[in-house]
Amino acid sequence: MSESVEAATTNGDTPGQANAKGQAVFRERLYASWWTWPLPLIAAVLMAAQVHMGYPGVRAWLPYVVLVPLAIAIPLWLGRLKIEVADDELWVGDAHLPLRFIDEVEIVPAAEQRRALGPDLDPAAFLVHRSWVRTSVRVWLDDPDDPTPYWVVSTRKPEKLRAVLLGES
Repeated sequence: MSESVEAATTNGDTPGQANAKGQAVFRERLYASWWTWPLPLIAAVLMAAQVHMGYPGVRAWLPYVVLVPLAIAIPLWLGRLKIEVADDELWVGDAHLPLRFIDEVEIVPAAEQRRALGPDLDPAAFLVHRSWVRTSVRVWLDDPDDPTPYWVVSTRKPEKLRAVLLGES
């Protein structure tokens, strides 16, 4: 097994959290966009209202207590992913990659995102995609022992991440 594959393992890391110990050179959290919030809230209130109309007593307010906090928790949970570059490693959620294995970093603009994640996507690639983030970076790896050819990572700051990964900043 190659050293970069071993670095990408998640032994004891907290899911969705960058776990670097040192000072981060780049840090971004992929919070869910504002437009992901209204639909779950409206759906939760409508479902709770359906139950409220049919049952008196405790069963009338209990769906509001359960469903509305759940509708708030889901977008918060979706936005927990953190991207960090610290300690000479790229951390994406709980996976990490030493910067010495990065060969090239390519920005995938919004216009090319669909093609990069569809017909042009290598099945062996490491992919972290958030649909509400329109841009990504493709990080090509330089490790002949690693079966992963590249990582595709959603980011709102692709130029800055590219510069940090290539040591240009």
